Amino acid sequence: MSGSQKLQRRTETIGRDLLARARRATAEAPAGEQWLRDFMRQLGEDERFRVRALRFIDVLPALTGDRELARHLHEYFADGDFPLPDAVQWGIRHAGAGPLPHMVAPALRKVVEWIGRRFIAGETTDEAFRAIEKLHEQGMHTSLDLLGEVVLSEAEADAYQQQYLQLISTLAPRLEKSGRQLHLSIKVSSLYSQITPLAPEHSAEAVKQRLRPILKALRQHNGAITLDMEHFDIRHIVLHVFRDILMEDDFHDWADAGIAMQVYLKDSEQELDSLIRWARKRGTPVHVRLVRGAYWDMETVIARREGWSCPVWKEKWQTDQCYERCLKMLIDSHAWIRPAIASHNIRSLALAMALMDKAELADSAYEFQMLYGMAEPLQHALVDMGRPLRIYVPAGPIIPGMAYLVRRLLENSTSASFLRMAFIEGADEKTLLTPPKSADQKAEKPDHGFRIEPAHRFTDAAERDAFAGAINAVRNNLGGHDPLIIGEKQVETERRIVSVNPACPNQIVGTVAAAGTAEADAAVTAAIQAAPAWRALGADERAGILRKAASTLRTRRDEFAAWQVFEAGKPWREADADVTEAIDYLNYYAAGAERLVAGRRMDVAGETNFYGYIPRGVAAVIPPWNFPLAITCGMLSAAIACGNTAILKPSSQTPVIAAKFVQLLLEAGVPAGVVNYLPADGATTGEYLVTHPDVHIIVFTGSRDVGCRIRQLATEHMNEQKHVRKVIAEMGGKNAIIIDDDADLDDAVAGIVASAFGYAGQKCSACSRLIAVGNIHEKLLERLIHATESIIIGPPERPETFMGPVISAAAAARIRTAIDEGRQAASLAHARDVNIPGDGFYIGPVIFTDVDPGSALAQEEIFGPVLAVMRANTFAEALYIANGTRYALTGGVYARSPAHLRQAAEDFEVGNLYLNRKITGAIVGRQPFGGFRMSGTGAKAGGPDYLLQFVHAKTVTENTLRRGFAPDEGD
Repeated sequence: MSGSQKLQRRTETIGRDLLARARRATAEAPAGEQWLRDFMRQLGEDERFRVRALRFIDVLPALTGDRELARHLHEYFADGDFPLPDAVQWGIRHAGAGPLPHMVAPALRKVVEWIGRRFIAGETTDEAFRAIEKLHEQGMHTSLDLLGEVVLSEAEADAYQQQYLQLISTLAPRLEKSGRQLHLSIKVSSLYSQITPLAPEHSAEAVKQRLRPILKALRQHNGAITLDMEHFDIRHIVLHVFRDILMEDDFHDWADAGIAMQVYLKDSEQELDSLIRWARKRGTPVHVRLVRGAYWDMETVIARREGWSCPVWKEKWQTDQCYERCLKMLIDSHAWIRPAIASHNIRSLALAMALMDKAELADSAYEFQMLYGMAEPLQHALVDMGRPLRIYVPAGPIIPGMAYLVRRLLENSTSASFLRMAFIEGADEKTLLTPPKSADQKAEKPDHGFRIEPAHRFTDAAERDAFAGAINAVRNNLGGHDPLIIGEKQVETERRIVSVNPACPNQIVGTVAAAGTAEADAAVTAAIQAAPAWRALGADERAGILRKAASTLRTRRDEFAAWQVFEAGKPWREADADVTEAIDYLNYYAAGAERLVAGRRMDVAGETNFYGYIPRGVAAVIPPWNFPLAITCGMLSAAIACGNTAILKPSSQTPVIAAKFVQLLLEAGVPAGVVNYLPADGATTGEYLVTHPDVHIIVFTGSRDVGCRIRQLATEHMNEQKHVRKVIAEMGGKNAIIIDDDADLDDAVAGIVASAFGYAGQKCSACSRLIAVGNIHEKLLERLIHATESIIIGPPERPETFMGPVISAAAAARIRTAIDEGRQAASLAHARDVNIPGDGFYIGPVIFTDVDPGSALAQEEIFGPVLAVMRANTFAEALYIANGTRYALTGGVYARSPAHLRQAAEDFEVGNLYLNRKITGAIVGRQPFGGFRMSGTGAKAGGPDYLLQFVHAKTVTENTLRRGFAPDEGD
């Protein structure tokens, strides 16, 4: 018999014993436990019920009133036949009737609280202590985890640190008296609100500042700690903190510290091997909590949505196999690593026992770990077998604990859950103890449709280094000059436009020649001359050129992003997203133009009918400075993809990026004259183009006043003009986010900060109005102000920077004037002073409250980091306020009421409505972007019908019946 066969036989023997002991304990469980098992089974069997039940449990703590609870119960469950008790079904049907809400609500709260207390040990230190003592009396060790670890501000991070320090000072001495150890589990993300994968060193240093006092206090009381592993984006920061801080003099010889490692990650073996080699070098052992991982669904969905490579194993058996390989690695390294086998899987537990028995490990050299309230029969079985067991004990208020509770219920109720298989469905021993092996997989169908260009995730050091390298390379190439490009010629003029770095105005990014009306005439002539050949080239060849441009831009994406860092003042993520959006536009409009030109046939007997499209002519493309590549590329590529030729008049504040993009198009094969580069300062040249009799299309993105002026000028008809000009205009917004009184504030505050202050509020989609419903206003405002105080403002070339400068001195002056006027009309809740070296155009975020919905502060676009907060008594009133401006671009709602979300979808008058997410960052092909009213002419960039704005429809009909004879067209 081989060694692997002996190991398997030993594993099966131990597993049968463990399973038998656990099932005996299960059979002896009280009636309440049987109800919970039935509830878990129902969650697993009915996906609709599972989703709604967990979402209802999630929102329940926010429903302080009985009628609100009854209303939500009705909204979640009234439209389906769900497996709910008869009394609850009756309560749902009569949710709004008389005193019934006051009868149903308390009972439901008690049920959910009972479920919660199955997984959460207590809300207070005393309750947690009693739970720990009870577990100790049963022969189990514990690790205490404080819930509420989501921090949005440095104030919240400080408070979380103080909770742990207070817990240590009060609980550790009590445990020491009985000869027991306080063991804590902690998430490092709770110790720094601005943690980001872009700046791991910066993030790690900030975390370590708050972690050191905790470790020192814990060590003074002979305590122990485990750093919990978190989601993939910050995993490298968690490992960074762990390795760095345990090499410091105060902790270098401390053996009571450890870290969790997740095996559902594809590279978990490499990371574990690296950790083992580090531990050997350190010399003092550490413990490793080996877990499968708690964020599989989230990691999978995020990777799929963002177009990233999925970091986790796709199939459960792959994770199970990886767990067993990592388990053997840990046990083989027991001299430097104390294995902590965290699992409820009998196969994993039995294999671990077999391996440790074979290695003759003492009980003090390893332990098992399980979650409080889960698999209690297994817990007692392990203790009965004399194995060391530690229980992970979460404690804290029920509201922050709901996220944890929902995660536990998800783990218990999924079809792949081992606990469900073993103790609810009663799977046989062979199924539970067989080694994990590959299952038949259906081959995925290839996706030949449009796919977005993924943004950088910045979790890979090579990715961060490459981006930093591009910034350094561009810095060394600042100060160049670009001429006009008209037809085949590079044209110089007497005047020049000087582009400066808004973060350091003394630094010249570059200069470009400035065009006048004579150059505009020449550009139009060049575009007219190039049109016949460009149109004759055909949609397929034009699309091929655009795709080649996209491919080239993809290889140079960091370079183009770096130019935006300097010329537009964009932080890393904003700059990278601008480039990926440009790549998306090139590919999306290339495919769209091919479909468009293919047209439609509508033939009948004796007659052919072809419905197709032809280009309009010459397009004047006038983009803004705030998306100097993405919007420039989107408008320009849409025009030329359809066979039009174009004159590009870029913003005078970001002309260098536009020049580099035009050069890229020419290198990709766009013929001379198809795109003419015509930067100009002032309004004269732009207005001349708009009124030129040979310009057919004006594509504009910018302010309302300029957009309206363009539309007015475009209607003027010259005698020699043979066409009606088409104006495609996007003209800004005064966008609102509604925060309902049942909203998840963790999500809402993060979304508001990103929407209002990302890129210093310089987006037409940015949130500038915030409407709080009911009694949520004070809680929302407090957390929002603290979160805003915590964002990092500074030079955009630094990776940790969240918010950089505004675009120019004129913009800064205009925003300051609006702020000064706002002080006279509303209450100033927050204004942050910013003092950054370099004389950059920095303005700190500003929040006003008690804002009159009809005031200028709530009606006029400011285009800067200024947020006006208003109150509404009801959700209907909030929608009325939100719709009460001339604009209709973007809007958002944070709510957990299905009825209110449906109402918003119907009644919120905006072009782009976002529910329970930030309102910026539209994706090409997914969220076609554009508004109506005074926000624009209704065209949706990145949408299926955008290219229709650039073409004329044409029908060609031919009579095929000749002297009684028609060709056979087939049936």
